[in-house]
Amino acid sequence: MSLKTLRTEPLIASSLDQPHVVLSSRRRWAVTAGVMLGMFLAALEATVIGTAMPTVIASLGGLDRYSWAFSAYLLTATVSVPVWGRLSDLYGRRPLYLAAVIFFLVGSALSGASASFNQLIAFRAIQGLGAGGLVPLSMTITGDIFTLKERARMQGLFSGVWGLASILGPLAGGFITDNLSWRWVFYINIPFGVAAAVVVGTALAEPKREQHPIIDYAGAIWLTLAITLLLIALVESGDPSVWTRPAMIAPVAGAILFGFLFVRTERRAPEPIIPFSLFRNRMVSVGSITSFLVGTAMFGAISFIPLFVQGTLGGTATEAGTVLTPFLLGWVGLAIVGGRLMLRVGHRPTILAGLTVLTASFLVLSRFGTGTPRWQLLAVAGALGGGMGLVMLALLLTTQNSVERGQLGIATSINQFARSIGGAVGVAVMGAVMTISLTSQMTEIQRKSGLEEDKVSRIVHNPSALIEPIARRSLPPEIVKPLGEALAGALENVFLVGVVFAALGLVSGFWIPSKPVRPVGEAVEATTRAGTSAAECERLLMAEMTTIDAEHASVSVESTDSQA
Repeated sequence: MSLKTLRTEPLIASSLDQPHVVLSSRRRWAVTAGVMLGMFLAALEATVIGTAMPTVIASLGGLDRYSWAFSAYLLTATVSVPVWGRLSDLYGRRPLYLAAVIFFLVGSALSGASASFNQLIAFRAIQGLGAGGLVPLSMTITGDIFTLKERARMQGLFSGVWGLASILGPLAGGFITDNLSWRWVFYINIPFGVAAAVVVGTALAEPKREQHPIIDYAGAIWLTLAITLLLIALVESGDPSVWTRPAMIAPVAGAILFGFLFVRTERRAPEPIIPFSLFRNRMVSVGSITSFLVGTAMFGAISFIPLFVQGTLGGTATEAGTVLTPFLLGWVGLAIVGGRLMLRVGHRPTILAGLTVLTASFLVLSRFGTGTPRWQLLAVAGALGGGMGLVMLALLLTTQNSVERGQLGIATSINQFARSIGGAVGVAVMGAVMTISLTSQMTEIQRKSGLEEDKVSRIVHNPSALIEPIARRSLPPEIVKPLGEALAGALENVFLVGVVFAALGLVSGFWIPSKPVRPVGEAVEATTRAGTSAAECERLLMAEMTTIDAEHASVSVESTDSQA
């Protein structure tokens, strides 16, 4: 080995340990607080409205469109994720983050001022559009301003914020609705959102981008239409019989058509919304598949464990909500532990450990029935959350570390996007399995209850009667027990589907690269800088170790930024 090589290697290591954007300590922690507040708001808004909805229905009506107050928010949030990520790679993180905050706050203000339920649905869609940028851009900005080792700790903290928001959301919604008004569930976002925008807008300093980016408008439109129609189809597909209706075939056909147009456009676009070349990176492609499969299992657990508590064990809505608390606490706790564990044993063992815990937990869950003790359900929910915490954080950090900065935003967004689409698919598939399983037991329910076939059929096709206390009390006493047993059997099949998804995720986890991944272009560029500009590497290292005066804080970026 030559003397020149020996002198270069430490400099390469120092350069690769630098964050993409070097800020002073004060600026960096201010930006962290700002993006954390934005993520907290987006996570809180996904759950806080649940406890306020009965009051909203009483005020505005719209019981027949109840689910769309949630679906509209989740639909636009999911669809917009890859667009926000790609635009941030082209225009920079700060302007896109501020735009996401504006959409979120405008949607919040309009939702609070809604005069009808249809208006609320439309304004929730605007709010979701902003939320679709807040979460992935918060993670991307963190990836920009922290090194990999620091990121492992910080993303664990972000997971804690998300878990805390998910726990506090229903409580906050109930308190605000009871003591102020349901409208303040939305208005309360405004002062905190403005604070987050001001902090990030003033503290996050990014370099000027010399080149004017080319926006792939056609690709963004085709992607949005394809995913929107796909999600509409999945949301409405809980009953397998709907697939024979023309109204259901239309969105599926539209999703396929627009998906084809999107692929054709992306292959020709100079700056595609989703660069297909990114999937040649094995970590990105396999990581996306794993995120998709884990998402199906995760959202299945969140959706059907409360149904098990209320419909099978006869618990209240409050008791069903408390069962998810161990799930969220397990996620937060193991995400923090997993970040440190990944730095010690590597990303692949951490991911595989989480997937193993997830698969085993679903397997145990599938054996539960009407006589299951509550403490066992709480323990399994905690284990499910712990497995999720180990997997999702390690997948995110490893994916971020495998791409160049010019693709950091879209890579982060693809990770979250795959998980969200997986969740939509998982809930649809599990819902269909539950419906088919209940219908297949209709004869047995009729035999045990002695009721007429038409009456049993109506109750079986509306199992929510077992969940709502008033509706449950109105059911004929002779059908409550047989229907509860049938629902327990149906949910056993649902959780077995969760086992399959989790096991497929475990299999895909073995395809994840075992060695640490660094983008080739970034490594070559670092080598060039190390050989030609030792002074520059030393300056970067000093900037990381020294607190620079906030008013004269320098911003250092990799030279790839000017090419992004």
